[in-house]
Amino acid sequence: MVDISPQLDHHHGNEKDLEAGPGKAPIHEVTDLTYTDVQAGSVDDEVSRARAIQHGVAPLRFLRRGEEWLDEKMGIETQGIDRIPEEKKRPPPLINSFLIWWSLNCHVGVLPIGILGPEFGLSLKQSVAAIVIGTILGACCTAYCGTLGPKLGLRAIATSRYSFGFWGAKLASVLNVIVGGGFAVVNVVVCGQLLSAVSDYTLTISVGCVIISVISYIISVFGFAIIHTFEKYSWIGAFILISVLIGQAAPHVSTSLPGENTGLAFSGAFLTILAINFSNASGWCSIASDYYCNYPAKTPSWKIFFLTLFGIVLPTTFVAVIGACLSNAAVSVGYPPYNDAYENHGLGGLIREVYHPLGWSKFCLVLLMFSVLGNNIAISYSSGLSLQLLGHYFHAVPRFIWSFFVVLVVAILAIAGKDHLSTIVSNFVSLLGYWTVSFTFILLIEDQWFRRREGYNLSAWDQPNKLPWGAAAVTALLIGYLAGGVTGMSQTWYIGPIAAKFGGDGGDVGVYLSGIFTIISYPILRTIEKRMTGR
Repeated sequence: MVDISPQLDHHHGNEKDLEAGPGKAPIHEVTDLTYTDVQAGSVDDEVSRARAIQHGVAPLRFLRRGEEWLDEKMGIETQGIDRIPEEKKRPPPLINSFLIWWSLNCHVGVLPIGILGPEFGLSLKQSVAAIVIGTILGACCTAYCGTLGPKLGLRAIATSRYSFGFWGAKLASVLNVIVGGGFAVVNVVVCGQLLSAVSDYTLTISVGCVIISVISYIISVFGFAIIHTFEKYSWIGAFILISVLIGQAAPHVSTSLPGENTGLAFSGAFLTILAINFSNASGWCSIASDYYCNYPAKTPSWKIFFLTLFGIVLPTTFVAVIGACLSNAAVSVGYPPYNDAYENHGLGGLIREVYHPLGWSKFCLVLLMFSVLGNNIAISYSSGLSLQLLGHYFHAVPRFIWSFFVVLVVAILAIAGKDHLSTIVSNFVSLLGYWTVSFTFILLIEDQWFRRREGYNLSAWDQPNKLPWGAAAVTALLIGYLAGGVTGMSQTWYIGPIAAKFGGDGGDVGVYLSGIFTIISYPILRTIEKRMTGR
């Protein structure tokens, strides 16, 4: 039973009912003007239910004891998905909300995003324009979602319960794991190619996939504190090495070479590359507040927004533009050594050829392989949290077990798709944008329109009967995907009727259409839902 008794007003030293009316749960109002935090019953209730399940099931009881032992010996995080009250928050320096994104995006796994531009027939200048515009727009989505973390003290998917409802948020959890897993697969495949290149192609790509997966998992187990510390510094080496990479490739890059497409074919290719870069930068929107929920509720939202925005835009654009330069030299210009290495050995072979002499090249490849750790660690950590949100029994399973499950699946998928990196990137990354843009707009409209005055009942974050039904959010998400995404997508396996209007391989406009349909449908559906249910 959740405690709904009047709560203590810490500011005035007496008790007060935060919502008028008998028998109602207290409202913990969170608006731009008011931040009232009370350690509510639902947090303790959620923990007690999970602990009761762990105590009653022998394997879970054993895992819980193992988790506590690891916490005692090595300091791993055992917090899980529980809401963090103000008095229990342990905020890292605010600058970390800028630096963490450098480690998540300044690594060799972002290069394939930039490589796609010239492969789609764009010139280097056209590719750079699409990268910059798409990344800025996508980063705005992630930056806004991140501002909800300090305000509510909740992980990203738990925050979505205030629009998607208790059950609808489970769909968001699953989609979040799929998105993170897809990014991790790309990173792991790139690492496999690099390690294969170091061994003169005597080792299989699969070996590198396994090695990077294991290391990522081990670090992610230690949780929030070590992740912030690791991400603060891990990008520096990658930044230096990638700068050297473009320096050695620059003599073979042509900025004046025109693109292959004109007219509608150019528009379609440009919009597709822009959408891929938007999707890449917005892909963090469903995990951003996972790393901000330890900041105080009064942390200015504009600081979180702009630190996140520039933290994503600067490193992502830097690496993706260098990827476009490499592709320009290898694909558009067709410089023979680069072209041959790329065609026969993929990105790993191309990077090996760019760095010279060979001994230096192999040294750089090994270091670059570890540059993706920051990205995969974050994915493993947040995916474990998302799976805990699927229900009380899922919550009872320690996060480090779910993270292991995610890493295992990612490694298997990476090994299976190791020979099709560009196809994975172009198809998967653009697909995830249909979800991230709708997710962002739903949270934005809910926060700025429907809860601007009434705030959030923070004690109800895990009480289905006090949360919205979620029908409006789920329906708006489906409308955005089916009416916008499906009709506007351009994939190797399907071209929607609107995308087909651009001719040839079509132009992927699904992201833009998904956003438009979500903006139109959610306010209408949510108003109807609120009038029918009162919540």
